[in-house]
Amino acid sequence: MEQPLTPTKPQPSAWRALADGWALARPFWRARGERRARVLLASVIALTLGIVWLNVQFSNWNNRFYDTLQNHDLAGFWRQLAVFCALAAAFIVSAVYRQYLQGLLFIRWRQWLTDRLLGDWLRPGTAYRLGIHAGQAPDNPDQRIAEDARSFVSSCLDLLLGLLNAGVTLVSFIGILWRLSGAMLLPLGAGVRIGGYMVWVAIGYSLLGTWITQRLGLPLVGLNWQQQKVEADFRYALVQVRDHAEAIALARGEPVEGLRLGSRFAAIRANWLALIRATKRLTWFSAGYGQVANVFPVLAAAPRYFAGGLMLGGLMQTAQAFGQVQGALSWLIDAYPRLADWRATVNRLSAFAGAIERDRAGAAVRGIVRAAAPDDALEVTSLAVQAPEGHDIVSVPVRRLEAGDRVLIAGPSGSGKSSLIRAIAGVWRDGRGSVSLPAAATMMFVPQRPYVPEGTLREALAYPRRAEEFSPAAMAQATIASGLDRYSDRLDVYARWSQIMSPGEQQRLHFARVLLHRPDWVFLDEATSALDEAAEETLYRQLRASCPSMTIVSVGHRSTLKALHDEIWLVAAADTRAVPADATGNVTPLHRNRSAARARGAAMPADPAPSLRPDPQPNDR
Repeated sequence: MEQPLTPTKPQPSAWRALADGWALARPFWRARGERRARVLLASVIALTLGIVWLNVQFSNWNNRFYDTLQNHDLAGFWRQLAVFCALAAAFIVSAVYRQYLQGLLFIRWRQWLTDRLLGDWLRPGTAYRLGIHAGQAPDNPDQRIAEDARSFVSSCLDLLLGLLNAGVTLVSFIGILWRLSGAMLLPLGAGVRIGGYMVWVAIGYSLLGTWITQRLGLPLVGLNWQQQKVEADFRYALVQVRDHAEAIALARGEPVEGLRLGSRFAAIRANWLALIRATKRLTWFSAGYGQVANVFPVLAAAPRYFAGGLMLGGLMQTAQAFGQVQGALSWLIDAYPRLADWRATVNRLSAFAGAIERDRAGAAVRGIVRAAAPDDALEVTSLAVQAPEGHDIVSVPVRRLEAGDRVLIAGPSGSGKSSLIRAIAGVWRDGRGSVSLPAAATMMFVPQRPYVPEGTLREALAYPRRAEEFSPAAMAQATIASGLDRYSDRLDVYARWSQIMSPGEQQRLHFARVLLHRPDWVFLDEATSALDEAAEETLYRQLRASCPSMTIVSVGHRSTLKALHDEIWLVAAADTRAVPADATGNVTPLHRNRSAARARGAAMPADPAPSLRPDPQPNDR
């Protein structure tokens, strides 16, 4: 069984980033089905080592080539050109295939990490619960799954292979530089002889540069993290405007939205200016450091050359070897901006994984207990639904629903009716008490705000199941029965139906889903709020006529809903009580026979097909 992606315990910042990065990467490399990924990594490492070996051969070739020039050796010159062509061909092939195999490894790792994050985020109710814990939930989960996962995998591979290349290069060239640099006699007392002095010069030069870079680049970590956040906030605000364009246009809210988007972009601009100022300070040093590094080894080796201790080929090889050693030792300087970005990405992914893990652990240590009932009834016992802040929203001492009941949950706004439905569904766990559900029964929960995924209307009807599981005739019949007959010949049209259909039509679509899926129990949370009363009654009559044995639990405010149900649960904050209702919707004494009322409601005929057509009400068009 795979281990969850979780961050480790807090450590000093640099070590914590490494530990958290390893916690995110380790499950992939230990996964049983990722043998090919390990083969790809081994191949990329082998090609990286091969390229370093070729660089060593180029260094030796430089020595021989420049010696032929100094000695005016024409035959040796042509021979060295042939050697160069062979080395260059091998280098090109190695570089191309290293890049290609690294690309294959990148997409394999990214797919695994994306699937893992999506799987954790899309566990039942997790995405919803993370969204309602204001101030505690990770912001912009879409960015963390899409952008941060991509950046994490890409940076891990680039930084790992870059560090490997720097380490192997250092080991390979430090011996060459030691041999070529000889010894230097320092005029201290009787004289101090330092062997391999160019190696010590390269180490000192690199350590100084690394220390200065670390001091100058430290602010980049926080600024990169903040830049990712404000960019994601701006994109989210743009999506909000796109999704609510009609409401904004009707309210003439464009100026306000412009100010809101402008403030979001102002945050991007302010952080970007701080980021480029910090980058400018780092670039001043790194650019100067790199330019001095081009001539510094020649200056350091010049005394031996002019003293006759080195030929031109030896001088050039010494300069190149110094550059390789100094470059390997200065790897941190070149990689620091990428490291800063990697640390910010790790922090965001670790926070996201930690929030998911806390949600998963919360089900085991506290919250509302859900269990399988021994019969076909739903029973609520000592249930108290709590807000994320900890106070009770609604409480139910004991309530029992039998299969086939039709119950309306009513009460003032804010009394916790929808929260009670969410607790029964299992997506709201904060609270105490228990909910027993019939194990063999199928259930469907219909929210007030419909969700119509982008795709064909046939796929929207079948959601969350596959369209192939239902016959075209059944889909067309459900569409017509719910009053969407004008869409019955457009089931295979791919579109953003949430932008085409009115809110009332989207609620009719949810009723069509219920008619198509035919669950044993259906919970309707303000599912007809965008429809007029006549359309509401028609849909309920159709539902009861088509599915007479279905248990119906509704949440609503309209008094007309009382006549469509056999029992009413009156909900007040932190309290509920139940009373039956007669067909006229008037509250009646508790001794009214619910089974008789239910039988009478089940016998109510559906209206003829013409009356099921959408009526031209403003709230349904």
